[in-house]
Amino acid sequence: MHPYLLSLIGGILIGLSASVMLGGLGRIAGISGILMGVFTRPENDNSWRASFIAGLLVAGALALAIKPELMSYDLAGFSTTAAVIAGLFVGFGTRLGSGCTSGHGVCGLPRLSKRSMIATVTFMAFGIATVAIKGVF
Repeated sequence: MHPYLLSLIGGILIGLSASVMLGGLGRIAGISGILMGVFTRPENDNSWRASFIAGLLVAGALALAIKPELMSYDLAGFSTTAAVIAGLFVGFGTRLGSGCTSGHGVCGLPRLSKRSMIATVTFMAFGIATVAIKGVF
């Protein structure tokens, strides 16, 4: 199957799942908010969050088991220290921006949220700049 078709199918599934979650649970499918809620929300609010996160992990594991070449990356020259620092920056930016790409980009933009529009433009611009800078060095 062509990679563009796989990406299209993945995008449709993400959009459908975000719509079902908003329509069915009245919740935004923002991954960072769901994960943070596991640690900060009351006990009776965590079952759907744990299920959502487990679904993400299981789906990733299944994809890796079924078609490992789709998930292979050349990480030569990328140190554990760099990964930890990058993760901390992403986490800081997510907290600073009150959400992540899934919450703002997938769920906020379709709702025409101004805050999500600004956040999405900002993280996309910095992501593009990071790739461009990385290409120079």
